[in-house]
Amino acid sequence: MTADPVISNAAAPGAEYAETASAAYRAALQVIESVEPRIAAATRKELADQRDSLKLIASENYASPAVLLTMGSWFSDKYAEGTIGHRFYAGCQNVDTVEILAAEHARELFGAPYAYVQPHSGIDANLVAFWAILATRVEAPELAALGAKHVNDLSEADWEKLRNKLGNQRLLGMSLDAGGHLTHGFRPNISGKMFHQRSYGTDPNTGFLDYGAVADAAREFKPLIIVAGYSAYPRRVDFAKMREIADEVGATLMVDMAHFAGLVAGKVFTGDEDPVPHAHVTTTTTHKSLRGPRGGMVLAQPEYSDAVDKGCPMVLGGPLSHVMAAKAVALAEARQPAFQAYAQRVADNAQALADGFLKRDAQLVTGGTDNHIVLLDVTSFGLTGRQAESALLDAGIVTNRNSVPADPNGAWYTSGIRLGTPALTTRGFGADDFDRVADLIVDVLSNTEQQGTSKAKYTLADGTAERVHAASAELLAANPLYPGLTL
Repeated sequence: MTADPVISNAAAPGAEYAETASAAYRAALQVIESVEPRIAAATRKELADQRDSLKLIASENYASPAVLLTMGSWFSDKYAEGTIGHRFYAGCQNVDTVEILAAEHARELFGAPYAYVQPHSGIDANLVAFWAILATRVEAPELAALGAKHVNDLSEADWEKLRNKLGNQRLLGMSLDAGGHLTHGFRPNISGKMFHQRSYGTDPNTGFLDYGAVADAAREFKPLIIVAGYSAYPRRVDFAKMREIADEVGATLMVDMAHFAGLVAGKVFTGDEDPVPHAHVTTTTTHKSLRGPRGGMVLAQPEYSDAVDKGCPMVLGGPLSHVMAAKAVALAEARQPAFQAYAQRVADNAQALADGFLKRDAQLVTGGTDNHIVLLDVTSFGLTGRQAESALLDAGIVTNRNSVPADPNGAWYTSGIRLGTPALTTRGFGADDFDRVADLIVDVLSNTEQQGTSKAKYTLADGTAERVHAASAELLAANPLYPGLTL
C-alpha cells in the first residue's frame, strides 16, 4: 500500500511537492536556529523520532505539510475575540475570511446546520457545549420568566437564584473505565464539578453498551444533558437510540465525537452511527482521526447556535486564528474522495489488528473492534497497563495505558493499553502490516515480567527490544513518513 495522498499530495507530483515542502521547512528551521538553536534541534529530533517509531496512540495522527505550514503564519499575531463581523478588535477582516471558510467546510463535511470553529481543544469545545446548553435550557427561560433580557438586568437576589439553578443541573455520561472521557463528568474535571453527575457503563459480560440500562438510568436520574461518545470504546454507537432516550426524559443529547470524527467525515459511520443528525450538539477535536491541527469544534442544531456562538467570551479566550486557518485546510482535505478511502482503511486496519491479537490468544475488551480502537487487556500477560506501555516504548512501539471496565488497577496503573490505527494508516500501513504489529506487541508483552508486587516496575527479556526494533524498522522503511521531505 502506498503512502496516503495527503502526505505526498495527490494534487501535485510527489517529488515536486516534497521538494517544495522540504525547502519551506529548511528555511523555517534556519530562521528558528538563528534565535534558539535548541528549539530547531528539538524540532528536527521530533520528526526523526516520529519517523522511527510505531505510533499507535489512538488520539494522534500526522497532519499534512499544508496543514502544518498554515499554522506558522501572521494570523498568529491577531486578537479576534467575538464572532464573524462582530469582533472586539479592529482589523479582523482576514480572520473573518478564515473563520467563514473553516465553518463552511465543517458544515458541508458533516452536514451540520451550524459550525463553530474557535475552540482551542476538545475540552474547550465541550465547555462551550455545556454552557450553551445551560444558557439555552436554563438561563433563557429563567430570564424570560423574570422579564429580563440579560443577566445584568437581574437583581442580586434573582441572579443568585439563577446562578444556583445553572450550577444545579444533572448530566449523564459514559464512565471513564467503560471508555468515556474525563470531560463527561469525571469528578477531577470541571464537568464533574459543574453538574450533578451520574455515569452509565457497559454490559459486564460483553463490554458492549446496554441501551436498556442507559434508558433506565436516564428515567431514574432525569438529566438535563446526556453525553454520548467515547475515547476508549472499541465499538460503534447507535445515536438514534441515544436520541430516543434523551427525548423520552427531556434531555439534550450531546455527542463528543472527538475520536471518531474522521470516520464520520469519511462516511464510514453513516445513518444511525452518524451522530450529527441525531445530536442537539456535537463536539469534536480536529486532529485524531480527522487529521488536522490540534483544536476543537462544535456543531449544533439551530436552536443552540446562538448560545454556541458566544463561546468567546463565555468560556474561551481569543480564537487562535492561525489554527482556525489550519482547520480550514484540513477540513478541505477531508472533503476530498481520498479521505473517504483513508477513513475506510483506518477501520479495516483496526479489524486486522484485532484479528492479529485474537489469533495469538490475546484478550480484547468486547472481543474485537468495529471502529479505529483496539483495547488490549494485558492482565493475561501478568502486567499492568503502565508496565505494558513502558515495555512497548522500550521496543519502539508508542501506545498509552488505558482502563478497562471495572478496572482493578484504577485509572493510573490500569489493566489495558489502547491502540489506534489512524496514524500508521496515514503512513500507508495495510492489513498485513497491522497483523505484524500485533505479533510484535505480543512478542514484547510475552517477554515482559512484573518485578515483585510493583505495578510499575518490570523486566524486559534480553534481546527483545533489539529484535522488535529491527522488525519495526522494516515496516517503517516500507511506509515512510513524509516521503521525500528532507531537512
